[in-house]
Amino acid sequence: MALEIVELARTIRERDPAKPGWLEAMLCYAGLHAVLWHRLSHALWRAGLRGVARLSSHIARFLTGIEIHPGATIGRRLFIDHGMGVVIGETAEIGNDVLIYHSVTLGGLSGQPGKRHPTIEDKVTIGAGAQVLGPILVGRGARVGANAVVVSAVAPGCTVVGIPARPPRGQPCQDPSIGYGLGTADEDPVGEQLAAMRAEIALLRAELGALRNAQREGV
Repeated sequence: MALEIVELARTIRERDPAKPGWLEAMLCYAGLHAVLWHRLSHALWRAGLRGVARLSSHIARFLTGIEIHPGATIGRRLFIDHGMGVVIGETAEIGNDVLIYHSVTLGGLSGQPGKRHPTIEDKVTIGAGAQVLGPILVGRGARVGANAVVVSAVAPGCTVVGIPARPPRGQPCQDPSIGYGLGTADEDPVGEQLAAMRAEIALLRAELGALRNAQREGV
């Protein structure tokens, strides 16, 4: 446990631009505490003490604001930055050296038993507010943009943004930023959808006008 604390603190010091000291990294980062609590909860879960495991994870959520189901599998050096509102489901699997920002959900789309949460491979970054849903695979080194909704597999090394998440326009699988996996400055997935809807409405209005004119001429 002591070695993992040091390893997690080292990861925080290396990856957080704030560059905290050792003591600050160990005492003041909820993500570190949540991972350590999860190690205990997961061990209890695997030992068959599921009620105690859920109680342990519930206490961890109260203390850290991060909810990790004790059945979830987490690799080494997970850095949950800020962390408030993060939810990680029972069958989620997370590899090594993953970075998760606050308000991220690794959730399910089905109420049926079995694998229903995502598998996150090594060195993935998931931006703030992103929702990764279903038993999908997010490949090694991929980046999920802030507030993206991911419902299909993400290729290794790919950056996806928007709702539903997809590579930035004109830049398939290219990583346009360092932190959150955001699109280019002119990238606006919601605006694109609104523009498409406006164009379709204008076309429908034109067709309706033509039909009315034809009806008048027929009369």
